[in-house]
Order: sequence, then structure tokens, then C-alpha cells
Amino acid sequence: MFAVVKTGGKQYKVQSGDVLRVEKLAAEAGEKIQFNEVLMVGSTLGTPLVDGAGVQAEVIDQIKGEKLIHFVKRRRKHGSQRTKGHRQQLTLLRITDILEKGADKSGIKAAVGAGSVAAAPAAAKPAKKAAPKKSEAKAEPKAEAKAAPKAKSDAADDLKELSGVGPALEKKLHEAGVTTFAQIASWTEADIAEMDEKLSFKGRIEREGWVEQAKKLAK
Repeated sequence: MFAVVKTGGKQYKVQSGDVLRVEKLAAEAGEKIQFNEVLMVGSTLGTPLVDGAGVQAEVIDQIKGEKLIHFVKRRRKHGSQRTKGHRQQLTLLRITDILEKGADKSGIKAAVGAGSVAAAPAAAKPAKKAAPKKSEAKAEPKAEAKAAPKAKSDAADDLKELSGVGPALEKKLHEAGVTTFAQIASWTEADIAEMDEKLSFKGRIEREGWVEQAKKLAK
């Protein structure tokens, strides 16, 4: 019996005993994990997922993919060129079992991706304040006035202000956990290469100069 699972934005057709490489997962070698995003099991097609199905696997090792060379050349009066390499972090695993039903009760750790996207948790909701005492009623408006700018800075920026970013591309960035200019301004070369590969930007980040634009817009 085979199944089709989704992880790291890709789909894999697997069966018991298969060894495959997927985008890095948050798991240690020897650990057992379970993929819960199952699109198909045998002849059963999900809508979009197969209810109660799961694919279990054992992590063999955390590895790196083949080295990719990224060459950028700007053909201008004062042009520049840059060559750099990148090796994608991957997880090597072996499929051990395919469950048509009851995967939600198996107790096996769910397969979760590890990377810059997962490292951007949603902002926690502020704790509910208790009703102020009469003696504190006058001081509270000042406290709220100071807190207001902070709430504003936590809001998502309009990423369409970046060169070449439209509504569709902004949606992709939001889905990847990128919502502010400050995040883009802090990207390293490794972050840029990873985002290029993950979202198929094909060098657009450096070509359009997003990082420099984000630094200015973040101010």
C-alpha cells in the first residue's frame, strides 16, 4: 500500500520501507515521527486530507543536500557580481508504517518542519487586566497611551512597498511567516538563499534590493 504525504511544501509518494530526504524536520536521529498531512492512501483520495490517516517514519540522520552555486551579476555602469554556495538542510528518514485510520490516537510525535519560518511564532495575546481601583483610575490612561505605540509596531507592514512585491507575492511572504520590514532587514546571506529556494524567488531578493529597502522602510 502506498500513500501521498505533504511536507516542506512538497508532496511525496511513499510506501513502507522507502528511504527519502525531506526538508529539515524538528527531530533527532532514531526518533519516530508521524506525517498527518496525508493526501491519498491507496485508492482513497483526501478532500484535501484523508481523515484519520497517517504515515509513520524513523529519522535516520540530519544531513545537507548537494552544494548549489548562486551567481548574481548586475549589468550596470557600476555593476557588480557575486558567487556564493548553499547547501540545503535535509532530514533522511525511513517509512515504517502507513495507517489508513486511527493516526490521531497513535501517540507518535507529529512531523514538524524546522527553519526560519517555524522560528517566527505568532504574537501572544496580552493578558486581561483586572479592573483598576479608584485611586489608580487617573493613572491608567497614561499607561495605555504609552502602550499604544508598541501595539502598532507589532502589526504587519505593507510589504507591497518593496520593489516588485504585489498582493500575490505579499501573500507568499505572509505564509512563510514574513510580515515586517524589520524581519527582511535582518536577513543574512544564508537566510536570503533559503528563502529564494523555499519560495522559488530565483534571486529576486538580491536583484530588487529588498534588504536595503527594508532597512530604510523599517525606520
